[in-house]
Amino acid sequence: MEQISQCPPGVHRLGDSVVNFYVVEEPDGLVLVDTGLPGHWRMLSDALTGLGASVTDIKAVLLTHSHIDHIGLAARLHREAGAAVWTHRADAPTLAAARPARAAVKPERSIMPYLLRRPAAVALPLRLASQGGFSPEPVREPDTFDGRLVLDRVPGAPEAVPLPGHTPGSTAYFFPRHGAVFTGDALITHDGLTGARGPRLICRAFTHDSAAALASLDRLAELTEHDGDLTLLPGHGEPMAHGLAEAVTRARGLGVV
Repeated sequence: MEQISQCPPGVHRLGDSVVNFYVVEEPDGLVLVDTGLPGHWRMLSDALTGLGASVTDIKAVLLTHSHIDHIGLAARLHREAGAAVWTHRADAPTLAAARPARAAVKPERSIMPYLLRRPAAVALPLRLASQGGFSPEPVREPDTFDGRLVLDRVPGAPEAVPLPGHTPGSTAYFFPRHGAVFTGDALITHDGLTGARGPRLICRAFTHDSAAALASLDRLAELTEHDGDLTLLPGHGEPMAHGLAEAVTRARGLGVV
């Protein structure tokens, strides 16, 4: 599998133009951060083969939140690989719902004004549909957490850093050995709906509470204060090597559109 240059060694970015998910190599097993869409199964299997591994080597799945483009393979990995699936307790009801796409919390704004301003963005829901995104399997009993803590049962002992706003349970995961922070949609570098690129908060059509999302950037800033500048690995857009501090500053300046 080709290594994306912005990713630290041992971290592999998968997905497509719509969404990213990541394989993290640790001495005691593989971790998947988010799981993309149901149609990404073959991509994941091929990528693992390139690493000399298989899905049974995935010991844990860490979900940054429970939107459909991030949970697509979670139930299958739990069932077929026995991987533990972790999510913040506030997002667990969406993940466990019979129809997660309908159970997600409501955003601040309708998607329609954004589509009217940028009709090309209609390709986003079409792409989701083509990859089975609107019908992911639920995960009935995920492992959950509430506050900020080290997940010592997960390979690499990543730190879960709750970042409420995009969803109530949005969470980043900090892997100290890799100097990497996986932010999901709490901090992105490409908004597929507006077309905007560069570090930012995702637009209000996909954000539950924009004030909380802005406030959550402070928690990411705290990571850089204590651990130096870290690599940003977002749910959408390009990673930024050693760029987390800059990304937080730029996102604050832009606010939420």
